[in-house]
Amino acid sequence: MHVLKLHGWDISTTEAGQLQRDLAGKVVRSRCLFPPPRRVAGVDVGINRVHGRGTAAVVVLSFPQLQVVEVRTAEGEVTWPYVPGYLSFREMPLVLRACELVRQTPDIVLVDGQGIAHPRRLGLASHLGLCLDIPTVGCAKSLLCGSHDSLGPERGATADIMDRGELVGVAVRTRSNVKPVYVSIGHRCGFADAVESVLHCTGRFRLPEPTRLAHLAAAGRLPPR
Repeated sequence: MHVLKLHGWDISTTEAGQLQRDLAGKVVRSRCLFPPPRRVAGVDVGINRVHGRGTAAVVVLSFPQLQVVEVRTAEGEVTWPYVPGYLSFREMPLVLRACELVRQTPDIVLVDGQGIAHPRRLGLASHLGLCLDIPTVGCAKSLLCGSHDSLGPERGATADIMDRGELVGVAVRTRSNVKPVYVSIGHRCGFADAVESVLHCTGRFRLPEPTRLAHLAAAGRLPPR
């Protein structure tokens, strides 16, 4: 997978915040013309805070079959501190190293993290989308910003996530009577595309299969292939 070198990573928190604001203006929030996906990938990162090391995983699956076709991981030192809202600077160097190992480039990438549902509108999914120039979707387990009304108990129920008067994401019930996930545009997709992608990739579990498997791979519980 080709990775664009947009900037360096050795910067301060203040510089990182300004960079997020600058890059947020480059995020494409509408669907670009592309054929139906043949491959979808999931991205996740596991970090051992005690030892200061992490593992990033990228799992590529066939679509719509959702069969694993490639698993790549990258391990290394994590130098950025944990600061809410700056997750991409902590995790992206390892994620991009794993992405560079991927041979079968996916058509869309689901990320365990935020897209534009972020205080400065540039979460991990959006940042990664810009670096890969591939459609990306953020699918987080918790809210970072904004709020939403209640949603129905059935699978497929949704509620808009609003932050400071702006639509930034959608709460999506992926299984009936189970806590929703929080879906947002990463890059080069619209809200409907993002929600549809998550629901099409979700089966027996709350999380979509690509990010669920990426989580297992980052924990060493899914062997490379």
